[in-house]
Amino acid sequence: MPRFVPQCVLPAIAALTLSGCSEPTQWNGSLEAFLQGQPSQFSTVMSNPEQFRVQIIYTQVDRDSNNAPTFTSFNFRLNESEYFYPASTIKLPTALVALQAVSELAGERVTRDTQMVIEAPHGSTPPDVKPSNRRRSPISVADEVSRILLVSDNDAYNNLYEFVGYERLNRQLQQMSLPGTRIVHKLEVTQNEIENRRTHAVRFVEGGQTLYSQNENVGNTNYAAQAPIILGKGEIVDDVLIQKPKDFSNKNAFALQAQHDLIQALMFPDSVSVDRRLPLSEDDLHFVRKAMSTYPTNSDYPEYADQKLFPDGFVKFLMYGGDETDIPDYIRIMNKSGQAYGFLTDAAYIADLKNDVEFILAATIYTNANGIFNDDLYEYDRIGFPFLRNLGTVIYELELARERPIQPDLRAFD
Repeated sequence: MPRFVPQCVLPAIAALTLSGCSEPTQWNGSLEAFLQGQPSQFSTVMSNPEQFRVQIIYTQVDRDSNNAPTFTSFNFRLNESEYFYPASTIKLPTALVALQAVSELAGERVTRDTQMVIEAPHGSTPPDVKPSNRRRSPISVADEVSRILLVSDNDAYNNLYEFVGYERLNRQLQQMSLPGTRIVHKLEVTQNEIENRRTHAVRFVEGGQTLYSQNENVGNTNYAAQAPIILGKGEIVDDVLIQKPKDFSNKNAFALQAQHDLIQALMFPDSVSVDRRLPLSEDDLHFVRKAMSTYPTNSDYPEYADQKLFPDGFVKFLMYGGDETDIPDYIRIMNKSGQAYGFLTDAAYIADLKNDVEFILAATIYTNANGIFNDDLYEYDRIGFPFLRNLGTVIYELELARERPIQPDLRAFD
């Protein structure tokens, strides 16, 4: 895929018109009209957005003379009751809760960089978890957060799930004012509802000395959806097609508005109400933002040197479709994306440090035409990734052309 170059960089006018593009499109405050006006890029999805379960939130950011931001949001088909499987997007709130949890152990001399050991019950290797310290040693909360944000590592997420625990994780999500959110299972392991409530013992050690230990834990609260969430026509389980719709009521959930709001709270903590501010230190917030905006091949540790496996755009679905190998160094994308069961989702703060452009964009799309889950016949490459790439691109171009009374100072993201 060639390096991304903006197609349109035009002077701003009162009614924004991207007339330098192949399809002149006027912005009138309607996302639906804006996308319908570009059929070569969006006709497939916009001809039947209900089938693709598309939801979009686009937020413009404007600054005052003190560089304080104000936000103007535009939505398309935003609907908290229309379920989509959030996949890896739930790793971001899990990482934040883990950072908060480890900060509370400061009295035990535990930090996010302290070695973390996940104990196998009764001295055996737990069959239901792939502890990262089997693959690499030592690990820490900081390592796992970095691996989650750099390449969306599933084992890293499972390890933080073990540390935080089912009960605390969901309780903290409620306290973070993230409606429509639940995290009730690990990833890439097969467990029933009760097994997912059980987390293994965890120790933090330094120089062979245990600084803090916590026992196995079993959550008692049922955080699953109270009613069935039925999707599709069938599912392949152990290579056998089960010809009945899949029930997602015991699956994770993370509403798009909650994803958008979490990104805003991370990037602009002073702009949200006190009850929505993240209980993290400024140092932890900086650590998270840096990990989110670092491209895999630019990471010294953890190291992901193979650009064929981990291109710069590996987890950047908006603008770069998950496969860009050469993103300009002045583009910052602080995001969390997810891909599973035919759903693609990404929520991002995007900044262009060269042209003083910034905006928040969140979107989800469902590409499973035959309605069968786990058959690997999803239309990710033909429909899903192109849609998110094009969506990010046209909004970016719109932002390049949008007039701002006061240019933002984005040095904090450099």
